[in-house]
Amino acid sequence: MNEDLIKLQKNQLKRLPNLLKKQNSDYWIKAGNKEKLRLFHAVAENVPAYKDFLQKNKLDPRTIKTVEDLKKVPTIDKDNYLRAYPHEDLMWNGTLKKPLTIHATSGSTGESTYFERELSSDLKRAFIVDSFYKQNKKTTEGPTLFIVAFGMGIWSAGMGIYTGVYLAGQIHQYPVSIITPGVSKEEVLKILRNIAPRFKQVIIAGYPPFVKDVIDEAQSEGIPLKNFNLRFIFTGEAFTEEFRDYLSNRADVKNVLLDTMNTYGTAELGPMAVETPLVILIRRLTDKKIFSKLFGDITKTPTLTQYIPNFVNFDCENGELLFTGDSTIPLVRYRSGDHGGILTYKEVAGKLKKQGVDLEKKCKEAGITDYISQLPMVYVYERKNLAATLYGILIYPEFVKSAVLHPTFYDILTGKFTLVQKYDKKQDQYLEVNLELRSGADPTSKQKALIQKRILNVLKKRSSEFKELCKNLDERVHPRIVFWKNEDPKFFTPGSKQKWVQKT
Repeated sequence: MNEDLIKLQKNQLKRLPNLLKKQNSDYWIKAGNKEKLRLFHAVAENVPAYKDFLQKNKLDPRTIKTVEDLKKVPTIDKDNYLRAYPHEDLMWNGTLKKPLTIHATSGSTGESTYFERELSSDLKRAFIVDSFYKQNKKTTEGPTLFIVAFGMGIWSAGMGIYTGVYLAGQIHQYPVSIITPGVSKEEVLKILRNIAPRFKQVIIAGYPPFVKDVIDEAQSEGIPLKNFNLRFIFTGEAFTEEFRDYLSNRADVKNVLLDTMNTYGTAELGPMAVETPLVILIRRLTDKKIFSKLFGDITKTPTLTQYIPNFVNFDCENGELLFTGDSTIPLVRYRSGDHGGILTYKEVAGKLKKQGVDLEKKCKEAGITDYISQLPMVYVYERKNLAATLYGILIYPEFVKSAVLHPTFYDILTGKFTLVQKYDKKQDQYLEVNLELRSGADPTSKQKALIQKRILNVLKKRSSEFKELCKNLDERVHPRIVFWKNEDPKFFTPGSKQKWVQKT
């Protein structure tokens, strides 16, 4: 990134808090269009790989004069761009001669990939952390303990959040202490027992299923979670509002709208969009009718986030999200592989109003008016390759998550599972659901039958296609449940990211 762009971004960060409070939906759409056009021309001129890519696709960047013209620009992805050019050519001015950190991602579909980060990217993350801090006075008054429970070392999520938290603390002189146990449940529990009592508040950042494991075990050990004024930051996967309620109830979270935040990001650009109190409220407002008006004909609860057009922008073509954003390797109309859509604040408020919901009034009733901005929204749902297939229909992990998080099973199941599509000796297809038991749990036959029945009923409720399968094939398509001891390495290796679906 050249010096002019760094200077531009620092000026944007200084102005952003005021803009977020004052500007309306139309302003942010115009700002996003302007930024997409600006970044396209800057990348076309200053990034060797992109310059060559446009030439090979016979596109003269001088012909791209409006945001509508950008639709003519060919999309890029890992195969036709990131893997097709020498690494240095993908970077600003084709050079590594700058102060950088290198992070890796394990990804969900392939081997580790390495990406550089520089100060400008870290400042964006620090801005997001700062915004979350300011939603709770206890954080900024402190003392606050921030536990980074993502993988550390080279891994993108852990190193990225650590840097953002460190910078936010240093810039604003917040009384926040950071500790980095990574994905070691034993170490996090030691911290909660021995260090957390020194602080007035504790924030835990980690993958949702891992954080749930920690909270469940901490509660069973009698660690006084209610004394810690707990807050949570998540990333890595979608989760339901039932999950948020479960965790918040167990951890005695004071306000789920202000004290929990999921983030949507990629290794390529880092955190691109985040949950805000507004979008969490919207997710919790929606009934089935409102849900379809906002998100269309999809059966899964998407991750709903807001994004800052100064940082990143989205387009949606044929249901696939494209993003354009500035980083050490800037990307223009990059095919993410994620599916979802884009909404403006004005669109959402209008659709809710038609359904009899006054969004501004709801925000006021929830006490979150001071934390609302009219930033655009992006919703994301799990890729098809992150679902199991049964007789041609897709069974998404979210369906089973909502079933196993029932209060009846709190003392039996951890909430983690792995779906596997299998075939029996007759080559009939079936769905195997592998469930992890809580430490020391030994369910009775009656309890096992109850768990199986609930999973079956939830699948029928959440998927009309599955319900129809059951009418025609009956028990042949009933899921087969397998119970595994706690942390069995077959499906539940301690410290690793949970694989909700395993392909055969």
